Amino acid sequence: GLDLGGPAGTPIHAFAPGAVSCITVNDEDGSYGPTLITKHAVRLPITVGGPLAEAATEFWVLYGHLSWDSIAHWSPGDTFGSGEVLATMGEEHENGGWPPHVHVQLSLHEPENGDLPGVVKAEDREAALALYPDPRLICGPLY
Repeated sequence: GLDLGGPAGTPIHAFAPGAVSCITVNDEDGSYGPTLITKHAVRLPITVGGPLAEAATEFWVLYGHLSWDSIAHWSPGDTFGSGEVLATMGEEHENGGWPPHVHVQLSLHEPENGDLPGVVKAEDREAALALYPDPRLICGPLY
């Protein structure tokens, strides 16, 4: 996944049209806090900043460390358009105990229980890279 910092209340916009898959609170200390998972079927770039693939890919995006008030109105199946505000970054007291930021993670498999592993063991790296594409494919070449 990718962590993007900003002030609490910073809006998180949809990179493409999609649908809400899950709304939850991962309330373990140090976890994602309020979490929104969206589902998409769009053509992704083949490489970060590169040309788009010919076929659409179905995938999910986990947005973590959000403000609960900003996601409480969503329900699974709700649809949204490109550029629509999905949520806002949460305060440290509600977002899992972190300075305000958003965690963005892609998955080729539907997340179970509103969660994805934010980190994996070194020996699981290759398998994780196959399941969880680089979030810069939707965020752009940030580095």
